[in-house]
Amino acid sequence: MSPSRNSRRLAVTAAAAALLTVAPLGVTAAHAQVTRVRQGSATDASRASWSGPAYTMNGSGGIVTATMTKAVDAIRGGTGAIDVVVIAGSGSGTPECDVITPLAGVNSCTTLTLTAANDGNNSQVNTDVRNAEFVYFAGGDQCRYVAWKGTALEASVESVVAKGGGVGGGSAGHHVNSDVVYDACTASATSSGALANPYDRSLTFTTGMFRWPNYAGTINDSHFVTRDRMGRTMAFVARAVKDGLVSGGKAWGVGVEEGASLYLDRAGRATLSGPSAYVVLGDHQPEVAVSGQPLTYTNFKIWKLTNGQSYDFANRPTCGYYLRSVRAGVPDASLYSGTPVTDCSTTPPPSGGSTFAEAEPNDSRTAANDISGLTFPATVTGDMKSTSDRDYFSLTLGSGQTLTVNCAVPTAYDADLYLLSASGSTLTRSVNDGAGADESVTLTRTASGSATYHLDLEAYAGSGTADYACVVAKS
Repeated sequence: MSPSRNSRRLAVTAAAAALLTVAPLGVTAAHAQVTRVRQGSATDASRASWSGPAYTMNGSGGIVTATMTKAVDAIRGGTGAIDVVVIAGSGSGTPECDVITPLAGVNSCTTLTLTAANDGNNSQVNTDVRNAEFVYFAGGDQCRYVAWKGTALEASVESVVAKGGGVGGGSAGHHVNSDVVYDACTASATSSGALANPYDRSLTFTTGMFRWPNYAGTINDSHFVTRDRMGRTMAFVARAVKDGLVSGGKAWGVGVEEGASLYLDRAGRATLSGPSAYVVLGDHQPEVAVSGQPLTYTNFKIWKLTNGQSYDFANRPTCGYYLRSVRAGVPDASLYSGTPVTDCSTTPPPSGGSTFAEAEPNDSRTAANDISGLTFPATVTGDMKSTSDRDYFSLTLGSGQTLTVNCAVPTAYDADLYLLSASGSTLTRSVNDGAGADESVTLTRTASGSATYHLDLEAYAGSGTADYACVVAKS
């Protein structure tokens, strides 16, 4: 949830009257009054095609002229002019259009203030949006914005992108433009609260509203460094993976600092203007993400961008990140900076844990490699030397302990993961299809005392010398 937009008294002088039209749209029992303020030309631009899409993702509510100018130029293809609509959920001013209207290549800018969910079905609102080439969601309260999911407005905004226009937003407007929206409909989450309990009532999400090209699997966050939001973004990402809010078992948090803005071009490349932005990748199941318990998640991969640097969302990088973990709700130090990993040919171990390379023969329970003495979370590596290879590892688990295993499987083969009892019974398994498909299992021992368990990684199809890497955690 973001602070309300700065209210501004509208004083229309005789000189400005020709450029600014204020009109309340119809009031019905179904919805409250919509305010419409148009600046610039009274006639919409019109041409057969546009050259976008283009997007701006701002860390605070105001317009960043550097990225807005790039978006305008990209959409108009360097010639002509576009119409812009700013959508707000509260306030009475036009701070965004006051900045946008004077920019080169802008024909008009219309501020629409919608104060009820059904305002998303207002006919004039939808006409204005469909006739625009760029839609900007102002700062405010993203819970108001997600209430327009399923209204005509959702489809109207999507039509702007489809015709080669663009969208953007700042603060709350930044949140609503990600694949998974942190909607803040019950309360505003803090980093400390989210890490202490990733299922706190303040962590609520909306999915299925907008899905922009090249931006799948994302969760936006704003005011990032100033309000210390790395921790809560980590919790958002863990929840998205754990609850299946994203496909493929991976989620990317996109945190943008105040005064900063990401410009995303039609090819999916995001370039930063301003202080900093962060991409936070969670690519495995959390070790512990349970209601009422603190979060444990090892090895978030974090890319830090500074002014002028880029991140390719169409071809997401697999290197250049630094690693940070959260254990029992306590994050590593220096969350906002780190030494990037530049050699990604091997999987780095989780910080604070052991590493173990398989020792053949370990093709049966009786020949299992004993990893019970490792420091957890530990990274266990090996390979599928043949299409019939099976690698066994044994460990113990005490009463009340939870075991979580996340295996990164190389593209050379398809391997499946089983967790067995001491007698060989299958307790749980992960059998995702396809070479390179990662596998993960989790189990909590509810019986008294301790017992031996076996991890069994089996070749399903293919083989090779490329290593798998399994992060084994106990909590």
